[in-house]
Amino acid sequence: MSRTPPEASPEGPETPTAPTTDVLVVGGGIIGLVTAWRSAQRGLSVAVVDPEPGGGAAQVAAGMLAAVTELHYGEHTLLALNVESARRYPDFAAELSEATGQDLGYRACGTLAVALDADDRAHLRELHALQTKSGLESEWLSGRDCRRLEPMLAPGVRGGLRVDGDHQIDPRRLASALVTACERSGVTFHRTWAERLSVVRDRARGVVLADGTELAAGQVVLAAGSRSGQLAGVPDEVLPPVRPVKGQVLRLTVPKRYAPFLSRTVRAVVRGSHVYLVPRVNGELVVGATSEELGWDTTVTAGGVYELLRDAHELVPGITELPLTETRAGLRPGSPDNAPLLGPTTLPGLHLATGHYRNGVLLTPVTGDAMAHVLATGELPEEASPFTPRRFGAAASVEQPA
Repeated sequence: MSRTPPEASPEGPETPTAPTTDVLVVGGGIIGLVTAWRSAQRGLSVAVVDPEPGGGAAQVAAGMLAAVTELHYGEHTLLALNVESARRYPDFAAELSEATGQDLGYRACGTLAVALDADDRAHLRELHALQTKSGLESEWLSGRDCRRLEPMLAPGVRGGLRVDGDHQIDPRRLASALVTACERSGVTFHRTWAERLSVVRDRARGVVLADGTELAAGQVVLAAGSRSGQLAGVPDEVLPPVRPVKGQVLRLTVPKRYAPFLSRTVRAVVRGSHVYLVPRVNGELVVGATSEELGWDTTVTAGGVYELLRDAHELVPGITELPLTETRAGLRPGSPDNAPLLGPTTLPGLHLATGHYRNGVLLTPVTGDAMAHVLATGELPEEASPFTPRRFGAAASVEQPA
């Protein structure tokens, strides 16, 4: 039951009343949900504000847990966080599945990154060297070895990297299970929009909902993905510098007569664009993803679908025989350094858990643990300390929705 405490507006009295909840999470995507679940497990009273918990980018994401194959130059600090989260995933998935009785689609099937021409082969060789230098495990394979592992690959594959430690999970099942886990842990859901942050005497005290209801809390976590920078009432100096990065994704169905089509995630760079194919146990094949800086547009375009199918066809020619069952576009929450913003801001009572960009699903376990720890103890764990929102100083400008 929500209350309207006197301190929920700037004009309230000087003496604050007790907050409605210990923690109020704004945003019910997988990052907000895992924060809520882990916090409730710590004994905190928690509420989540979101019109559709379990929605958001998770409904579009492919669910690759690719700490090794998605290594990028200049991202070694982020690499450490990605690797740590990947290490925690098997236990995390088992715990969540046991708590909810739901299958998360977690598969330790590995990933194969392949090259289709000489330039791609040289790039993969450089990536392999960087992985080795970084202490990561990957194995260089010839084109013939790649096709032996995955017979559906194009004959022109020139070589590849086998990474058995890069796994996958179904983000839609993950989101659904997290909603259930939150409900069973006593988390309260307010299925509406948060319109404004309430700040009282220079401290975040809660939010005002779309219907005018005021919710108060001891601590507020802003975990609204790409829209984290859109909440009214957040002071400019702590407004998270996140932006929407559009991604279009396709889903196809592998008929039983074609099974097994692929046994693991396969990815490549085709004409400078990244393409991946993620096979699910249920016969679904996810193909993605575009990366488009187009603001808040989530239109599925003919060009985007064409490019994904064209590039996937070069990688796995047999894909054109499969039924196309879904096309979707979503928005990744990009940050200035492609890394998440985790923990307290300079505004007391306000925390961020956003900006995960392409690693939101991968970073779910470590984010939940880190946020619950800081909310319960006031201290950000060592592995998350490089990702404090305070590293950016004054927030960058954020594009407003149309």
